[in-house]
Amino acid sequence: MTVTTMSSRELNQDVSRAKKAAKTGPVLITDRGKPSHVLLSIEAYQRLTGQRRSIADALAMTDHADVAFDPPRVEIGTRPADLL
Repeated sequence: MTVTTMSSRELNQDVSRAKKAAKTGPVLITDRGKPSHVLLSIEAYQRLTGQRRSIADALAMTDHADVAFDPPRVEIGTRPADLL
């Protein structure tokens, strides 16, 4: 994990660089030389906060390669209705 440090001015001038750096580790943003904020990828944030991804979120992803989903086959039998 690489920690990248950027000033607020650098962040404002090159947001795409900050977003790219956040993919490999946190981006420490400084304001007047002092740490003020941290930019994280959504995956890092979810790991940090312990949030789980819902099945709906997992299915909505464009790349399903990392989702293992192999539900067991269910056999549903029928029986006569008791109308009395």
